[in-house]
Amino acid sequence: MEAQNQEVAALVEKIASLHAAISKLPSLSPSTEVDRLFTELVKACVPTSPVDVTKLDQATQKMREELIRLCSAAEGQLEAHYSDMLSVFDNPLDQLGRFPYYSNYINLSKLEYELLVSHFPDIAPTRVAFVGSGPLPFSSLVLATHHLPNTLFDNYDRCSDANDRARKLFRADKNLGERMSFHTADVAGLTEELGAYDVVFLAALVGMAAEEKAEVIAHLGAHMADGAALIVRSAHGARGFLYPIVDLEDVKRGGFDVLAVCHPEGEVINSVIVARKGDTQGAAVLNDSLAESHGEVPVVGPPSMSCKMEVSALEKAEEFATIKELSI
Repeated sequence: MEAQNQEVAALVEKIASLHAAISKLPSLSPSTEVDRLFTELVKACVPTSPVDVTKLDQATQKMREELIRLCSAAEGQLEAHYSDMLSVFDNPLDQLGRFPYYSNYINLSKLEYELLVSHFPDIAPTRVAFVGSGPLPFSSLVLATHHLPNTLFDNYDRCSDANDRARKLFRADKNLGERMSFHTADVAGLTEELGAYDVVFLAALVGMAAEEKAEVIAHLGAHMADGAALIVRSAHGARGFLYPIVDLEDVKRGGFDVLAVCHPEGEVINSVIVARKGDTQGAAVLNDSLAESHGEVPVVGPPSMSCKMEVSALEKAEEFATIKELSI
């Protein structure tokens, strides 16, 4: 335990030092120094760590929230920079490999798709929403190209410039261009639209503070169709210094059944939560499944990734109580 505490203390000290350096940067636009600091930050956060960022002291929590917002701003500027770079080519989609983290999106989208079809084996989505698509909508692109070739994608971002940049990338591909639409809107303003989707993907940086994320999920729960799938990007361990960690209880309180959580290791940084918009039949199926599997979630991730599967603490407690009653 003492060794773990020392490891956590050393990690927090290193990340606080990087936060201080990043905070002093005159600009977060791509540059040698910006790239160096954020690369060092990612390298510090990616290895498996015993840290639980939700239990750190208040000052560290504040530093973490500020760091996530800085990461968000830097990520936005990096994507805008590369979106502008790609758009000058005759066919921008032939040049996607120029983006340094494109392979991460390929692997993350593959993971999300495999989790989706594992828990919704009968799903054949005709229309999908991606909330928080940004100027480089790689996730929608990879899903539409490799996994959901007959699906229409509605991409939502509250930044009109991001959507303008994104549209330019598809101008030379008629098929993808017809299946990709971009809407400037805040998720809080979407109501009836959300009921039309079989699947909604929620980007990691939509709602950065815990209460903001909970409000977004509650809004989705109030307007999505019963039985629809929600795929939420989260974070785990030290990666919680880079992206918000989604509380599974907030997902449940939002009206969803949590089916699985996957914490990949390696270059895919985001965790993935798979949930179903609750209805009576769906809840019954979920409860039967949990009872049969004793809380195990039977999900197989990509062979190249190690995924830790979990159910919420509340579900485990409920299952334990049931077993105890049966024993008595």
